[in-house]
Amino acid sequence: MALGLTLPGERQREPGSREAAHAGAVRDAAPPAARSDPRAPARAGAASPAPSAPPSPSVPATLPPAPPAAAAAKANELGRVPVLMYHRILPKPQLSLDRSTKELRDELTRLAKGGYVPITAAEFVGGRFDVPAGRHPVVLTFDDSTPGHFGLDAQGNVKPDTAVAIIQEVARAHPGFRPVATFYANKDLFGLGDQAAAGLAWLTSRGFEIANHTVDHSDLSRLDRAAVQKEIGGMEDRLRAVTGRNTATFAYPFGSVPRKRDWARRQDGRYDFQGMFLAGWQPSPSPFDSGFDRFAIARVRSEGKIKENDCQRFCSVAWLDHLDKNPQERYTSDGDPNAITIPRSAEERLAKDFRARARVW
Repeated sequence: MALGLTLPGERQREPGSREAAHAGAVRDAAPPAARSDPRAPARAGAASPAPSAPPSPSVPATLPPAPPAAAAAKANELGRVPVLMYHRILPKPQLSLDRSTKELRDELTRLAKGGYVPITAAEFVGGRFDVPAGRHPVVLTFDDSTPGHFGLDAQGNVKPDTAVAIIQEVARAHPGFRPVATFYANKDLFGLGDQAAAGLAWLTSRGFEIANHTVDHSDLSRLDRAAVQKEIGGMEDRLRAVTGRNTATFAYPFGSVPRKRDWARRQDGRYDFQGMFLAGWQPSPSPFDSGFDRFAIARVRSEGKIKENDCQRFCSVAWLDHLDKNPQERYTSDGDPNAITIPRSAEERLAKDFRARARVW
């Protein structure tokens, strides 16, 4: 199925719109393995360890046994992690990548009931996150910082039916569903105007991550080095001016990587990302997997099993169904953020930098 092909019943894209271009570009961002074998682990680029991997003075030849509770939970911290990708959240979707408030609420409720616990993109990349035993991390990412993601009313309360309000609503209804997400921002920060500083302070004080998505949502694959760094560095300058801090992670607009990846990864004195995220198609490997590349992390588009963009196989509902039916493939926590528990059969996939923290069952 060709990605971006208009089919009967598809939500219509506005020609030339950001969303239309973004939908088409997901095809180019799809790892070749996803096209030929949709259930194969992502192997995008050269493997890189997560930044929090501690230097180990000695690598144990034999991994110690996991505690009985971790084994009873069938902990598998080399399992795959859904990094879900959302765009506009509206009462009624208008374009291909839009999700309705009901669709978002229903998907988050499904995640909560299914034992998923949200973590931020920065926490995922860092490889240290506190998820209870037997539960599964999920990363909620929202691109383009649109008003449907977040806003504050005149009293300083979050606006109802925004993504943040819905996340908090689901968390209240399902204790243990942590109300956090990562927002990949462009220059128009949620339409907040002169309230941007107050709004971003509200978000970060509650554990939400604000991250870089370029100034103008430009296709970086078409730009030279100076233009790439202007787009990324300009957004970093704006976010640092508003929040007082640098961002930790970056998401490529359209999933498009520049001719040289290092142009986007760092610029001395301006930005130096710990992790970088692509567009859709499949869950990410664990940050402890030898095949994990923190500078090319796959995401999954939030969508039902529709024909458009091959969502019958590659979007969120299809992947969550697959992981429900194949629980041995997904990341299941041991409940100890300082340890890494894995089935003995998966030991060969463990990145060597993490062997000092690992244990098997």
